[in-house]
Amino acid sequence: LCTNTTRSNNSYAKKIDGLIMSEPLLNVENIETFYGPIMAIRGVSFQVQEGSIVTILGSNGAGKTTILKTISGAIDPRKGKVFLSGSEIQKKDPDKILRLGMSHAPEGREVFPYCSVLENLEMGAYTRSDRKGIQKDIEQVYDYFPILKERKNQPAGLLSGGEQQMLCISRALMSKPEIMLLDEPSLGLSPKLVKEIFEIIIRINKELKTTILLVEQNANIALSNSDFGYVLELGRIVMEGNSKELLEKEDIKEFYLGQQDEGIRGERRWKKKKMWR
Repeated sequence: LCTNTTRSNNSYAKKIDGLIMSEPLLNVENIETFYGPIMAIRGVSFQVQEGSIVTILGSNGAGKTTILKTISGAIDPRKGKVFLSGSEIQKKDPDKILRLGMSHAPEGREVFPYCSVLENLEMGAYTRSDRKGIQKDIEQVYDYFPILKERKNQPAGLLSGGEQQMLCISRALMSKPEIMLLDEPSLGLSPKLVKEIFEIIIRINKELKTTILLVEQNANIALSNSDFGYVLELGRIVMEGNSKELLEKEDIKEFYLGQQDEGIRGERRWKKKKMWR
């Protein structure tokens, strides 16, 4: 189904809209995740406050997808804890975590290719039994993404890449999650489609009060549409802060936005080092 350190806890709570927040909806504490003998996630800790949009930035191979898979139960961490609404969920089966209020739209626009768009949406609601509520939410999805209504009887495998991404997000919404994990929703899409999808993500957050954790390489779009951000490098959190403040950080501008301040003689990029190293 389309499904560093704890020192940051207090500072994060104070930076969302200037308010002191209560217990975070999602709290990740010192997780370590391995692929065989290889450590992919190295003691990562972070929080997601209820009602917020939080982004984790990182390049290819930084560990972004692994973090989401660890949180959603697709991979078990070897060490550390994950709390959802105050309850430990690490090492639970993904379907149980889904029923607790967390959905996951994975990387790569994974859909059921031989099922219709409508059948994909219905699969997203397989944990629910309220048929009237399900139909209402399908119509709501169609309001967010009208093209899906036009394609509702078409096999999902025949959709364009952007339409499949819309379907993947919509299917994750159908379980009525408290928090939705989005794995690189901008991947492989045109700038126009990326803008449209992030506008809908903002609407989902504001209108449905759905908390969102997204991982991205596109720093500009992610930080411009989130409340708080973390930077992941080689499996570690190396920087964190209010998203607007992160956008102004020289390292973010240099290494993620491609912007560079030059002196009179200029400065060779390969001679610069990230401040967090």
